[in-house]
Amino acid sequence: MDVEWSSLFELTMPPLEIVVRGTLVYWFIFLLLRMAGRRDLGSIGISGILLLVLIADAAQNAMAADYKSVGEGMILIATLVFWSVAVDRVSYYVPATRPLLAPQRICLIKDGVMQRRGMRKEYVTEDELMAELRLQGIDDIAQVRRAYIEEAGDVSVLRYAKKP
Repeated sequence: MDVEWSSLFELTMPPLEIVVRGTLVYWFIFLLLRMAGRRDLGSIGISGILLLVLIADAAQNAMAADYKSVGEGMILIATLVFWSVAVDRVSYYVPATRPLLAPQRICLIKDGVMQRRGMRKEYVTEDELMAELRLQGIDDIAQVRRAYIEEAGDVSVLRYAKKP
Protein backbone atom coordinates (compact mmCIF):
# COMPACT_ATOMS: atom_id res chain seq x y z
CA MET A 1 0.00 0.00 0.00
CA ASP A 2 1.60 3.22 -1.15
CA VAL A 3 0.96 6.31 0.92
CA GLU A 4 1.42 9.69 -0.64
CA TRP A 5 2.67 11.66 2.36
CA SER A 6 2.10 15.08 0.82
CA SER A 7 -1.65 14.38 0.60
CA LEU A 8 -1.89 14.22 4.42
CA PHE A 9 -1.62 18.01 4.64
CA GLU A 10 -3.21 18.94 1.32
CA LEU A 11 -6.33 21.07 1.68
CA THR A 12 -9.39 20.11 -0.36
CA MET A 13 -11.46 23.15 0.61
CA PRO A 14 -10.49 26.74 1.26
CA PRO A 15 -9.27 27.43 4.84
CA LEU A 16 -11.75 30.31 5.15
CA GLU A 17 -14.64 27.91 4.48
CA ILE A 18 -13.40 25.63 7.26
CA VAL A 19 -13.18 28.58 9.66
CA VAL A 20 -16.68 29.78 8.71
CA ARG A 21 -18.16 26.28 9.11
CA GLY A 22 -16.50 25.86 12.51
CA THR A 23 -17.70 29.29 13.60
CA LEU A 24 -21.29 28.64 12.51
CA VAL A 25 -21.44 25.25 14.24
CA TYR A 26 -19.86 26.62 17.43
CA TRP A 27 -22.30 29.51 17.78
CA PHE A 28 -25.33 27.43 16.81
CA ILE A 29 -24.60 24.81 19.45
CA PHE A 30 -23.54 27.44 22.03
CA LEU A 31 -26.84 29.31 21.67
CA LEU A 32 -28.83 26.08 21.63
CA LEU A 33 -27.21 24.87 24.87
CA ARG A 34 -27.54 28.34 26.40
CA MET A 35 -31.30 28.26 25.81
CA ALA A 36 -31.58 24.71 27.18
CA GLY A 37 -30.46 25.85 30.63
CA ARG A 38 -27.66 24.78 32.89
CA ARG A 39 -29.33 22.13 35.05
CA ASP A 40 -29.41 19.51 32.33
CA LEU A 41 -25.64 19.60 31.94
CA GLY A 42 -24.49 18.80 35.45
CA SER A 43 -21.50 20.54 36.97
CA ILE A 44 -19.36 21.08 33.86
CA GLY A 45 -19.82 24.36 32.03
CA ILE A 46 -21.63 24.58 28.71
CA SER A 47 -18.61 25.87 26.84
CA GLY A 48 -16.49 22.99 28.18
CA ILE A 49 -18.95 20.37 26.98
CA LEU A 50 -19.39 22.12 23.66
CA LEU A 51 -15.68 22.35 23.02
CA LEU A 52 -15.08 18.74 24.00
CA VAL A 53 -17.81 17.39 21.72
CA LEU A 54 -16.89 19.54 18.73
CA ILE A 55 -13.17 18.83 19.00
CA ALA A 56 -13.86 15.11 19.30
CA ASP A 57 -15.98 15.18 16.17
CA ALA A 58 -13.54 17.38 14.24
CA ALA A 59 -10.61 15.20 15.25
CA GLN A 60 -12.51 12.04 14.33
CA ASN A 61 -13.29 13.43 10.89
CA ALA A 62 -9.67 14.43 10.40
CA MET A 63 -8.40 11.01 11.46
CA ALA A 64 -11.00 9.00 9.53
CA ALA A 65 -10.42 10.90 6.30
CA ASP A 66 -13.89 12.42 6.11
CA TYR A 67 -11.76 15.45 5.47
CA LYS A 68 -9.29 14.76 2.71
CA SER A 69 -6.38 15.93 4.85
CA VAL A 70 -5.30 16.24 8.47
CA GLY A 71 -4.75 19.95 7.85
CA GLU A 72 -8.47 20.60 7.41
CA GLY A 73 -9.21 18.95 10.76
CA MET A 74 -6.43 20.95 12.39
CA ILE A 75 -7.86 24.21 11.05
CA LEU A 76 -11.33 23.31 12.31
CA ILE A 77 -10.05 22.33 15.76
CA ALA A 78 -8.04 25.55 15.98
CA THR A 79 -11.17 27.52 15.04
CA LEU A 80 -13.18 25.81 17.79
CA VAL A 81 -10.49 26.42 20.41
CA PHE A 82 -10.22 30.04 19.27
CA TRP A 83 -13.94 30.63 19.83
CA SER A 84 -13.88 28.94 23.23
CA VAL A 85 -11.00 31.14 24.38
CA ALA A 86 -12.51 34.25 22.76
CA VAL A 87 -15.84 33.78 24.56
CA ASP A 88 -14.05 33.43 27.90
CA ARG A 89 -11.87 36.50 27.27
CA VAL A 90 -14.70 38.69 26.02
CA SER A 91 -16.90 37.84 29.01
CA TYR A 92 -13.97 38.58 31.35
CA TYR A 93 -12.88 41.89 29.81
CA VAL A 94 -16.31 43.18 28.74
CA PRO A 95 -18.66 42.67 31.70
CA ALA A 96 -21.68 43.87 29.70
CA THR A 97 -21.47 40.69 27.58
CA ARG A 98 -21.62 38.29 30.55
CA PRO A 99 -25.42 37.90 30.60
CA LEU A 100 -25.30 36.83 26.94
CA LEU A 101 -22.26 34.57 27.10
CA ALA A 102 -22.50 33.02 30.57
CA PRO A 103 -25.59 32.43 32.67
CA GLN A 104 -25.89 34.47 35.84
CA ARG A 105 -26.67 32.92 39.20
CA ILE A 106 -30.34 32.84 40.07
CA CYS A 107 -31.73 33.17 43.58
CA LEU A 108 -33.76 30.13 44.67
CA ILE A 109 -34.17 31.00 48.36
CA LYS A 110 -34.19 34.45 49.94
CA ASP A 111 -34.42 34.89 53.71
CA GLY A 112 -35.83 31.39 54.21
CA VAL A 113 -38.48 31.76 51.47
CA MET A 114 -38.41 29.86 48.18
CA GLN A 115 -38.24 32.15 45.18
CA ARG A 116 -40.75 30.51 42.85
CA ARG A 117 -39.89 32.74 39.89
CA GLY A 118 -36.24 31.66 39.93
CA MET A 119 -37.24 28.05 40.47
CA ARG A 120 -39.60 28.17 37.47
CA LYS A 121 -36.94 29.78 35.32
CA GLU A 122 -34.55 26.87 35.97
CA TYR A 123 -37.25 24.17 36.30
CA VAL A 124 -36.27 23.35 39.88
CA THR A 125 -38.99 21.63 41.88
CA GLU A 126 -39.43 22.08 45.61
CA ASP A 127 -38.39 18.45 46.15
CA GLU A 128 -35.20 18.92 44.11
CA LEU A 129 -34.32 22.08 46.02
CA MET A 130 -34.91 20.41 49.37
CA ALA A 131 -32.74 17.47 48.27
CA GLU A 132 -29.92 19.91 47.45
CA LEU A 133 -30.29 21.50 50.88
CA ARG A 134 -30.19 18.10 52.61
CA LEU A 135 -26.98 17.26 50.74
CA GLN A 136 -25.49 20.34 52.40
CA GLY A 137 -26.74 19.34 55.85
CA ILE A 138 -29.75 21.65 55.97
CA ASP A 139 -33.13 20.20 56.88
CA ASP A 140 -35.09 23.42 57.41
CA ILE A 141 -35.41 26.16 54.79
CA ALA A 142 -35.54 28.73 57.62
CA GLN A 143 -31.79 28.14 58.12
CA VAL A 144 -31.07 29.53 54.64
CA ARG A 145 -30.32 33.21 54.11
CA ARG A 146 -29.72 32.78 50.36
CA ALA A 147 -29.49 29.86 47.92
CA TYR A 148 -28.44 30.30 44.31
CA ILE A 149 -28.18 28.07 41.28
CA GLU A 150 -24.74 28.88 39.92
CA GLU A 151 -23.42 29.04 36.35
CA ALA A 152 -22.51 25.35 36.24
CA GLY A 153 -25.82 24.21 37.76
CA ASP A 154 -24.63 23.69 41.33
CA VAL A 155 -26.68 25.09 44.22
CA SER A 156 -24.74 27.29 46.64
CA VAL A 157 -26.21 28.01 50.05
CA LEU A 158 -25.55 30.85 52.49
CA ARG A 159 -26.81 30.04 55.98
CA TYR A 160 -27.77 32.42 58.71
CA ALA A 161 -25.00 32.89 61.27
CA LYS A 162 -25.39 30.48 64.17
CA LYS A 163 -26.64 32.08 67.36
CA PRO A 164 -24.35 31.72 70.40
